[in-house]
Amino acid sequence: MTFKALGTALFAALTLLLSLDSAGARTLNIVAFGDSLTAGYQLPPDEAFPARLEMLAKSKGLDVTITNAGVSGDTTADGLARIDWSIPDGTDGVILELGANDALRGLSPEESLKNLETMIVRLKERKIYVLLAGILAPPNMGADYETKFNGMYKLLGEKHGVPVYPFFLDGVTLNTGMQLEDGMHPNGAGTKIMAEKFFPVFETFLKSLPQ
Repeated sequence: MTFKALGTALFAALTLLLSLDSAGARTLNIVAFGDSLTAGYQLPPDEAFPARLEMLAKSKGLDVTITNAGVSGDTTADGLARIDWSIPDGTDGVILELGANDALRGLSPEESLKNLETMIVRLKERKIYVLLAGILAPPNMGADYETKFNGMYKLLGEKHGVPVYPFFLDGVTLNTGMQLEDGMHPNGAGTKIMAEKFFPVFETFLKSLPQ
């Protein structure tokens, strides 16, 4: 075989390998399941957190689709009531972001924990991986409530072996330039910062999923 023929054969083999690798790759289907912080309260769809995160992930070369299943006003109890039909078959992973409305309403941390735990168990029973996004209780709820509520995400992560992002609103809280006029929800700039801060944990999560 001449040098030229050998080079042609090697090129053909490399092309075939790349083709097979591409054919074997698949898009990972993620559902962002949460409340108004996920839904994108008062924001255009492309500025909601799931859209921001998907755009960032794709810019990094990750083949992923993120469906927005956020419902404004949802508590953990509301999430539990719709978790089964809101997460379609074929979902690889869920970003579970609930609890903010429980804290704002002063609902029992024990009940919130129980609801989140039930959702995690149900998803794992369906072979769906979970990334838990935590939230912090308002300081005016008192130290005891704050300790119980804020600690439940880490507790659930350790008990069920799921990754936890400690504070979903990191970079937005107390930063008026990142919030809507209500002082609670992120604006478009806020969701961009949230996605950027969330991305390293999300990337690690994606790499843990069966390909």
